[in-house]
Amino acid sequence: MTADGLFLGVDGGGTKTEFVCVDAAGKVVARAITGTTYHLQVGHAVVVERLQEGIGTVCRDLGITPAGIEFGFFGLPAFGEDADADIVLEQACGRLLGHDRYACGNDVVCGWAGSLGCEDGINIVAGTGSIGYGEHQGRTARAGGWGEVFGDEGSAYWIAVQGLGLFSRMSDGRAPREAFYDRMRVALAFEQDLDLCQRVMGPPAMPRGDIAGLAKLVSEAAHDGERGAQAILAGAADELAALAFAVRKQLDYPEGVPAQISWSGGVLLQEHLVRDAFLARLAESGAFEPVEPRFPPAQGAALNARRLADIRRTG
Repeated sequence: MTADGLFLGVDGGGTKTEFVCVDAAGKVVARAITGTTYHLQVGHAVVVERLQEGIGTVCRDLGITPAGIEFGFFGLPAFGEDADADIVLEQACGRLLGHDRYACGNDVVCGWAGSLGCEDGINIVAGTGSIGYGEHQGRTARAGGWGEVFGDEGSAYWIAVQGLGLFSRMSDGRAPREAFYDRMRVALAFEQDLDLCQRVMGPPAMPRGDIAGLAKLVSEAAHDGERGAQAILAGAADELAALAFAVRKQLDYPEGVPAQISWSGGVLLQEHLVRDAFLARLAESGAFEPVEPRFPPAQGAALNARRLADIRRTG
């Protein structure tokens, strides 16, 4: 296969990284998955190794070298938040491809491009972390995505942290005990409740993805009608709705003109209690037009590569 009509998209994430290649018609012709490319978690060297692995797998499957990729888009976690790291990662992508037909951006762009098919509008991501991104008449904007230490509200990590806090309050009597208390003890195999501190903060500290995985315990408790867990999920919906309103305001949508809005990430795709409440909050305003996600983020990254190639050709 030649360089004409093959577009690589890379959707980096806090848990995994997906590589998708599409042809000129947008059909998926190859894909691969590697581990997280969140450089704050695994370091630059590991990120580069995983990018090399994914690109290599896609190229072998297609019977090409990286030179056979017409254009690539790399959506990487935390890109745009550290200028020094951005330079390192952007240069590494160029070395791996062996040409300059590529662009790098934050992985939030992948969710927007996939969910809305690269059309104007807003996408809210709620996976391990959370962030909102949109494009409108040539303008771009993002909100959230400040990281797990003081941000990522509404994400799986945030839900899990709220759940850990709820457990601590149930343990010492600041909140009434519900079945969630026992779920946590069983899941983390405590001998005593204060073991939670060592289990999460270490050493060794619990990895970010493992903490985010505890969100499923909150979800299970909420579906069983437990009030504390339901309040956490309701709070997550409020936080994600706030991202949508913030992005809309930055994009300067005229009053009375609804913005297309879609969503991606496990929390909004899989947890209907959060998604339904999120959409209900947006519906109250009349400022949004919900759009079911059209494509997954990795395919969106590839479609964005095709779009950027068109822009580059037409100048």
